[in-house]
Amino acid sequence: MENAKHKPSSSIAFNEMLTETGAVRDHYRDIAAQLFALPMEDLSQKQREAEILFRRMGITFAVYGEAAGTERLIPFDIVPRVFCAAEWERLKQGLLQRVHALNAFLHDIYHEQHIIQAGIIPAHQILKNKLYRPEMQGVNLPNKIYAHIAGIDLVRISENDFYVLEDNLRTPSGVSYMLENRKTMMRLFPDLFSDNAVAPVEHYPLMLLDSLRESAPVDCSDPVIVVMTPGPYNSAYFEHAFLASQMGVELVEGKDLFVHEHKVYMHTTEGPQRIDVIYRRVDDDFLDPTVFRPDSGLGVPGLVDAYRHGNVSLANAIGTGVADDKSTYTYVPDMISFYLDETPILSNVPTWHLDKQEDMAYVLAHLSELVVKEAQGSGGYGMLIGPTSTQREIAAYRQRILAAPENFIAQPTLALSTCPTLVEAGIAPRHVDLRPFVLSGKEIRLMPGGLTRVALIENSLIVNSSQGGGTKDTWVLED
Repeated sequence: MENAKHKPSSSIAFNEMLTETGAVRDHYRDIAAQLFALPMEDLSQKQREAEILFRRMGITFAVYGEAAGTERLIPFDIVPRVFCAAEWERLKQGLLQRVHALNAFLHDIYHEQHIIQAGIIPAHQILKNKLYRPEMQGVNLPNKIYAHIAGIDLVRISENDFYVLEDNLRTPSGVSYMLENRKTMMRLFPDLFSDNAVAPVEHYPLMLLDSLRESAPVDCSDPVIVVMTPGPYNSAYFEHAFLASQMGVELVEGKDLFVHEHKVYMHTTEGPQRIDVIYRRVDDDFLDPTVFRPDSGLGVPGLVDAYRHGNVSLANAIGTGVADDKSTYTYVPDMISFYLDETPILSNVPTWHLDKQEDMAYVLAHLSELVVKEAQGSGGYGMLIGPTSTQREIAAYRQRILAAPENFIAQPTLALSTCPTLVEAGIAPRHVDLRPFVLSGKEIRLMPGGLTRVALIENSLIVNSSQGGGTKDTWVLED
């Protein structure tokens, strides 16, 4: 008997630029007329110029599993992805709603736990989750905000249907690529911007700075803010340095900070300087060796104690990971109903929990058709994409599932929408997703655009840069 969860679309990918009859959609018309009028050799030259600009600016990323210090140039496609104003407004409202509910959920589970008492989410889903941090229980945070920076991954399957693929609430990355993509496009195609009302994204660092200032400890009128990085070998180090520079704040490592009398200080040439807000890009486990991993050389001894005393703010908060766990993801529509008394604007992808006997039986019988993910995985690692996997790969993954089914979820293989992309043969459709960035302080803010990731290989659904994907500039038209 067929399982109750159905694939939310047909297998035919929605083309974001062209209609079924081959006509160019209205919001792409001017861009297509200008950009595609250029000869192929001119477009190829522009692509080479973009690569030169990326190399000069040091826009690289490290890939885990490769030799230490190995960096790659992130692939960039010069054909922008375009949204009309009406499309974006609906996405905006859905994203603001979702992040509002996620922050309410995080505050609740670390305080009264009403959602558990109401029987909406099983207690074990939260309290037994390895990303739940009991050290945060009862800690009051400014504005009740936990996920100050959220990257919400979206996929599109039809003209009106966008689905949330996952919520990134720990240390979401990619915004620096969004900003550099725009700078590069403005250098290469200034006429496109003068002739089209494209919403700006350049002010993101100022929006981020405002959100961090608003999240400072109570009675801190002029907070000192730093960006805390694990160091230059981290895959997103370029972004850490970029954002610190753009905000005009210090980039620090754990060794640059210390705690004295429940307060955090930074070593400077002029003596210790008190720190009020840390935009941390270091995972929970490595933040404080006196509380989490004692072997961590990346953290600051006593940091959690200072945090619990309310003398420093961390963005994002410790313990946010329990909300972006892929098995918690399935409850987000319930969170929206419970905390906001609203109907979710954006839908989830149908998901099977493999710790449920019925779900696991269905998934094991259909592994060749589904995408299976580690519940606490990220970066595209540890996945099985059934339709593109060999029988040997499927058999090996089956054994992983049987060994620990609670560690996995499964989803249908979606027909991600396509956008025009410059490849060797010319302009061709390639599958894309989107990561908009939502900022929360005293208010919730959303940059008009986001990081579009593109699968550069024909028919591939893998958009992660670490697995061969690239990026595009994302345009939101203002009229």
